[in-house]
Formats: sequence, C-alpha cells, structure tokens
Amino acid sequence: MAVSRNFARAIPEGAVIDRWSAPDGWPLRRFHWPAEGTPRGSILFQTGRGDVFEKYLESFAHWHGQGWTITALDWRGQGGSGRLTPKGDCGHIDDFVTYIDDLRAFAAQWQAETPGPHVVMGHSMGGHLVLRGLAEGAIAPDAAVLVAPMLGVRSALGKLAPPIARVLARLGDPRRSAWKGNEKPYTTETRANLLTHDPARYADELWWQAKDRTLLTGAPSWQWLVAAFRSMAALEAAPLESVRTPLLFVIAEADGLVDARAALRIAPRLPQAEMLRFGPESAHEILREADPVRDRALATIDGFIAARAPRA
Repeated sequence: MAVSRNFARAIPEGAVIDRWSAPDGWPLRRFHWPAEGTPRGSILFQTGRGDVFEKYLESFAHWHGQGWTITALDWRGQGGSGRLTPKGDCGHIDDFVTYIDDLRAFAAQWQAETPGPHVVMGHSMGGHLVLRGLAEGAIAPDAAVLVAPMLGVRSALGKLAPPIARVLARLGDPRRSAWKGNEKPYTTETRANLLTHDPARYADELWWQAKDRTLLTGAPSWQWLVAAFRSMAALEAAPLESVRTPLLFVIAEADGLVDARAALRIAPRLPQAEMLRFGPESAHEILREADPVRDRALATIDGFIAARAPRA
C-alpha cells in the first residue's frame, strides 16, 4: 500500500480541481479524479473541520488504483471554499444545516453523474455530517465509511462546554475565533501529536499550507462550536435505528480531539453498522497514521466495500 506515498505532495495526472456552485451560488472547491478503464464505482470523500482534500491524496491514490472514481469537496468556509468571516483563517458556520444543504445538493449531482456503486466516506466533522445526512435522508449511497467521526468532542470542561460556548458566543461577535493556536484549547499537547504518529505525513499538510496559504483554516468560531454541540446532541437523539445504509465506523479510542466513546455508543444502534477499533497506536487522523495503522484501516475499508458495495 505504500506505493501511494508518491501522491502525497502532487495533484495526480488526470485529476481536476474546479468549483461547484451550491444552490445559493456559493462556490465550493471540488476535486474529481475519474477512474481509468472500467470503473469499479465512485467514492465521495468528505474531510474534517479545517481540512483540505490534499491531505488525503495518498488514500485517494490507493482507491483510484482499484478502479474507483474519487470526488471530494472542501466544506463551505474552509480550505479552498472561501471564508464566512472577515478574519481569513477562522473556521465559521452559522448552523450545520448549511453543511447538510451543500452535501444534499452536491451528493445528488455526484450520484447522478458518476458510475455506481456509490460510497460516501467522511473523516471527523465529515463523518458527523455523513451520518447526519443519512439520518435525514439527505444522501443515499450504497455504503458509507465514518473515520474518527466527530460524534462527541474531548473537552476539559465536560458537560459545561456547550452552555459556556453559548454564553461566550453572545458576549461578542459569534464569528470571532474561539481560541488561538492548537487544535483545541486547554492542552499542552502539540497539534502533531493530536493528529498522527507519522511525522512525514504531518509534514505533508504543512507543505500544502506553505504552497498555498489561502488553504489554511485556523481555530473555529464560537458560533461554529455552538452549532457543533447542537448538531451532535440532535444527531445522538435522532432515530438512528432507521438508518439502513451499510456503515463502517473506524474509531481511534485514544483520540485526543473527538470523543470516541460517543461513536462506540452510537454505532451499535445502527442495524447495518460494523466497527474497526484502534488503541493508543492511533491518533485522530487514522488514514494519515503510521503504516501499520493506516494499512490495517485501508484493508478493512476495502473488505467492507467489497462486501457491502459489490461491483455493479
């Protein structure tokens, strides 16, 4: 599987980066890499908060080599999809329903224009939004994969975090950055340690940011936090037992950013869900981890897709 490392810092030949207009006209940056020869199917990969799709080129190359058409989209307000605040590096959203509206429209067009079977994957916030999209009927793929899904977050404040976020959002401009620097406040851990044990893969992200500073997204806004806490609570309270799409949860139990306990609590409620669990060997970015973790994750995902989304 290490052969795809050659793609970590280069847009692959044959891939196209362009803009897709949301129903309200907002331009979102899109990555599209058509399969060569007879297509195996199509994968839509959605990243986490503050991410860009360049971070996952290695994994895209892995699946493209198996015949999959690969598509990805930078979420509104981050990466190459513009900003929603005057402060250029702040990750802001009014409500997660805005993300879902974008996903609903984009996935419908993607599914109509690409060969099946169709698989949707989401990392972190992307995993949260994929699951919410399934629960609300916004997307209807043949199978889905949730990698370190953001179904809860790690916070030193515990249950006080949501009400504190609401109060602080009201005390000033809710679009202002909630903190400076690290991936989360109140931590002495470095950002690298929170994300991956692989220094080279962590450096790949910094390389892309240095190449194009406009892709960098910093801390979330207070309103993003309010919206995230609200969406996570609503999703867990939703009738998830009605979701019949085959699902694979890939969970890092030692995750320092999202609360893996929420995923472990929610996954058994979904009748078609399977789980792959990692211990302290994996940080948050499982698909960008050291090879032993990443290879096991990819092998499990491949096996899941082969069984649940067989070739048309």
